Amino acid sequence: MHFAITTSPTSSAVFIASRFSPSLLSKPSLTGASLPFRSISTLPAFRSASRWSHGVDWRSSRTLRAQIGAVAPVVQQFQRKIASMASENPFKGIFTTLPRPGGGEFGKFYSLPALNDPRIDKLPYSIRILLESAIRNCDNFQVTPNDVEKIIDWENTSPKQVEIPFKPARVLLQDFTGVPAVVDLACMRDAMNKLGGDSKKINPLVPVDLVIDHSVQVDVARSANAVQANMDLEFQRNNERFAFLKWGSHAFDNMLVVPPGSGIVHQVNLEYLGRVVFNTDGILYPDSVVGTDSHTTMIDGLGVAGWGVGGIEAEATMLGQPMSMVLPGVVGFKLSGKLQNGVTATDLVLTVTQMLRKHGVVGKFVEFFGNGMSELSLADRATIANMSPEYGATMGFFPVDHVTLQYLKLTGRSDDTVAMIEAYLRANKMFVDYTEPQQDKVYSSYLQLDLGDVEPCVSGPKRPHDRVPIKDMKSDWHSCLDNKVGFKGFAVPKEAQEKVVSFPFQGQTAELKHGSVVIAAITSCTNTSNPSVMLGAGLVAKKACELGLEVKPWVKTSLAPGSGVVTKYLLQSGLQKYLDQQGFSIVGYGCTTCIGNSGDLDESVAAAISDNDIVAAAVLSGNRNFEGRVHPLTRANYLASPPLVVAYALAGTVDIDFDKEPIGTTKDGKSVYFKDVWPSNEEIAEVVQSSVLPDMFKSTYEAITQGNPMWNKLSVSSSSLYSWDPNSTYIHEPPYFKDMTMNPPGPHGVKDAYCLLNFGDSITTDHISPAGSIHKDSPAAKYLLDRGVDRKDFNSYGSRRGNDEIMARGTFANIRIVNKLLNGEVGPKTIHIPTGDKLSVFDVAMRYKEAGHDTIVLAGAEYGSGSSRDWAAKGPMLQGVKAVIAKSFERIHRSNLVGMGIIPLCFKAGEDADTLGLTGHERYTIDLPAKVSDIKPGQDVTVTTDDGKSFTCTIRFDTQVELTYFDHGGILPYVIRNLIKK
Repeated sequence: MHFAITTSPTSSAVFIASRFSPSLLSKPSLTGASLPFRSISTLPAFRSASRWSHGVDWRSSRTLRAQIGAVAPVVQQFQRKIASMASENPFKGIFTTLPRPGGGEFGKFYSLPALNDPRIDKLPYSIRILLESAIRNCDNFQVTPNDVEKIIDWENTSPKQVEIPFKPARVLLQDFTGVPAVVDLACMRDAMNKLGGDSKKINPLVPVDLVIDHSVQVDVARSANAVQANMDLEFQRNNERFAFLKWGSHAFDNMLVVPPGSGIVHQVNLEYLGRVVFNTDGILYPDSVVGTDSHTTMIDGLGVAGWGVGGIEAEATMLGQPMSMVLPGVVGFKLSGKLQNGVTATDLVLTVTQMLRKHGVVGKFVEFFGNGMSELSLADRATIANMSPEYGATMGFFPVDHVTLQYLKLTGRSDDTVAMIEAYLRANKMFVDYTEPQQDKVYSSYLQLDLGDVEPCVSGPKRPHDRVPIKDMKSDWHSCLDNKVGFKGFAVPKEAQEKVVSFPFQGQTAELKHGSVVIAAITSCTNTSNPSVMLGAGLVAKKACELGLEVKPWVKTSLAPGSGVVTKYLLQSGLQKYLDQQGFSIVGYGCTTCIGNSGDLDESVAAAISDNDIVAAAVLSGNRNFEGRVHPLTRANYLASPPLVVAYALAGTVDIDFDKEPIGTTKDGKSVYFKDVWPSNEEIAEVVQSSVLPDMFKSTYEAITQGNPMWNKLSVSSSSLYSWDPNSTYIHEPPYFKDMTMNPPGPHGVKDAYCLLNFGDSITTDHISPAGSIHKDSPAAKYLLDRGVDRKDFNSYGSRRGNDEIMARGTFANIRIVNKLLNGEVGPKTIHIPTGDKLSVFDVAMRYKEAGHDTIVLAGAEYGSGSSRDWAAKGPMLQGVKAVIAKSFERIHRSNLVGMGIIPLCFKAGEDADTLGLTGHERYTIDLPAKVSDIKPGQDVTVTTDDGKSFTCTIRFDTQVELTYFDHGGILPYVIRNLIKK
């Protein structure tokens, strides 16, 4: 097996496979024709033309040879590589021209139909993308003809869990994950220098887009000037981070940074950055992307293969290292019928999430097909694709069809570009035309849903896949109050369930009870990209205003669009004024409440909740509702469509039966019911048709390139090496490569390790490495206070991810974490086993580390579910954790643990810590061979304890490549050593 650093921007996937057809290798090369360059955009707001869309205006197919000199040197390197690719490729016989109607050509491409293999016709569309990539990148070195054969034979090979490397066409970042990624790249440059290498080799070799969207907080709400006020505070808090990212956009080639206030990364990707088909110097190939946000899958709704990875993996991908993965099975999900009146895309995605979660799709692709596809807008599809992490799939893929092409035109892609996309995909059998008879595809398993069976629903109170039909909400809520503490329980005593708390609020008397809504947020890329639900929310607000209803002033309401387009069509429709009247003023353009940036509650509301132990509720149009994520004081958090967010805000409680109980009363005392404010599908469609216009997308994304005044004023160094400030509490040089040498350290076992934490099921990355507010009594708070940072300037853990000192202290710092060593006590503490002392997790970890003791973590099922958060692996590594033993792992988190050199182990089926009688008070030894060559992917290993127990686990290094990373002490040291040797 060979793994080399390459510079091809056309790389999409590489595969390890078995045999090939010699006839393919004898056909003559179809090369020599002139390959047109893509046009270069000139953007004065950025330092050079290469800073925006990587120096290329992909929306236009015009040829601008004269401007090619403006492209960054790395792009010229790509051109040299591409120029020789066709002659080197064993499949040059299928390298052919795509003619342009009326004369000329769009470019050249590797033709799947020219393989003349009937197996290809049965392949899922998502696998065809992988096949094309393997053919295009076939060089008899990284990819061989045998690899191509194994993908063609996917029906037989995918059940065998074969290993494949994958090289995406581009990488997508947001700032929470982007800052630590750029920190790591800067640190790697320093390490290259120290080891005698060329630091300039640390440069992205594929296009990298970084959208700053995770930093804005809802400090100011219900105000006409909320957008500017919150942005001012965002820049005050994050000036140093933003300057660092701006430095990165200049110091590293091929990196674009989209400034704050532009929108949510996945909506910007959908509306603007997504190419669908790349045309790189006349070579056509499908767009593909990996991103450091788990909801990168939203782009799958556009027919672009994309999914989330850990930041560590993304950094290696940027530097040309193939991603190692298992060739996935594909679940075929057939859609039929149409949604009933009053049912939204959010109701649909929550239903799909529950179905797929039950079916079991972890590590698989899901591909949607069927006649029901014609009933779903592109935005509806993107909503379903967005929540792939919540149903556990790697992708939720929607192949390109006529609906996709219509959306591309709506969002401002040029007619010529759309024509090129359609022609290429049709020619390569990657386009679905539902007007033609459909050949059955082979899938690993099948599911089916009649869209007419979907009913209005929400999900919660603590997990995205715990769907609750609206008609059952009241009874489900009371069950949650009764049930013992858990995912569906709060254990509120019967006598306390009807408690009502009165308190003064801005000169009037306010009331709270269990289930009272204190946060109602229209937020998140999942829904704000969808005009039907956004305008639907505006219609609910309009009807409520006309009936004289008002949201109670103590409910913190907010609207955070995913792009400026939303604002334009809300204003065009005349509905924004009604949202403003109900308190849903625009607060900013970013993730806000969905990522935990909900801002403080009013002090009187917070005190009423805390002092009276009220189970308060948040209702948000987001995709994550894990406890402690949305806000520390909202123990119940429900995911809902934007119109339902407005409805629950009006009702003021989740303890309501919308069919039987009024949501409010008119000024003359008449009861108003849910049905009185709920718009019909026809009403929504009419306002969408008249209000969502192509010029809105064009003007928004022309303006986005200009940044904003505060961003443009940031001054940064022109040095290619970063000058670390030891006093900075935002950007700190991490210790990963401190004692690194050119010799790999080799594999490590675990000897007499203490158990740092003993967890149950569904420990999320929010539990392991919270992104939200820094608690005043936490080790991270002490660190900041000791360095003169006022509490009001703590900012969030997410914004501090460029500082390893803070993030190590923030690891396992979620205030709702449940550690079995504490015997039922909830909170971020653990027991120091030798002394019995109960301290913060960080303090106990440091005691063990200073004494030279290894530590391990015990866990249940789905360990590391949730966001693709590399700090959930980096933090434990810095705390000294050597292994995690769990019932099962979430895909991305397991990969991140491997990337940081932590051993992931799985209990055998039917076993866990409880069944084996493990309490966490034992000391654990895991013996591994001294040579990595003696370890096999997925082999059994024996774990022994100091009290005589012994049990067998499966080591979750799933591929030989992952074992290589383990041998090197992690993926980044491996990349550095490889680059120096090269």
